[in-house]
Amino acid sequence: MRRAPFVAGATALGLVGVVTYQNQRPASSLAAGAAAKPPPSTQPAAGAGAPSTTAPSSTAPSSTAPSTAPTTTAPATTTRTAVGPAEQYGYGSLAVQVTATGSRITDVTVQNLQTAEQYSQQLAAAVIPMLRSQVLKAQSANINGVTGATYTSQAYALSLQAALSKLRIP
Repeated sequence: MRRAPFVAGATALGLVGVVTYQNQRPASSLAAGAAAKPPPSTQPAAGAGAPSTTAPSSTAPSSTAPSTAPTTTAPATTTRTAVGPAEQYGYGSLAVQVTATGSRITDVTVQNLQTAEQYSQQLAAAVIPMLRSQVLKAQSANINGVTGATYTSQAYALSLQAALSKLRIP
């Protein structure tokens, strides 16, 4: 019973703090939105200034536009392929081939799969599509693997990471 006033006071203070914080946040968001609006309006004005052949206006947009256009266009159209090394695991070895367009992983296949026994072959055949799906979803070698196929998953991830390193994809 003696704690009731303390709890009620702390609750009221917390409520005031939350309300104050929420009221300040939209104001900062509005300020950020207002700050973000001038650059887009400045860029069209510079574009409008370019036809009037004003030297400073035409220089700034032309230096900005070409630098972003080749960076965006070139990697998006370049398709590259790399094969990771054959990684040994408890039941065989495998090598992963990665195909990427720009920095996006578009396909992952197992280039070389050698297993010691029939069961390992069947397990790998069931697990590899799951691993491929994880890679395409994660767009990196940071995958969870498949429970019950730990060695296969680890070898797959190691070979995959090496192939991604060859392609310079993080």
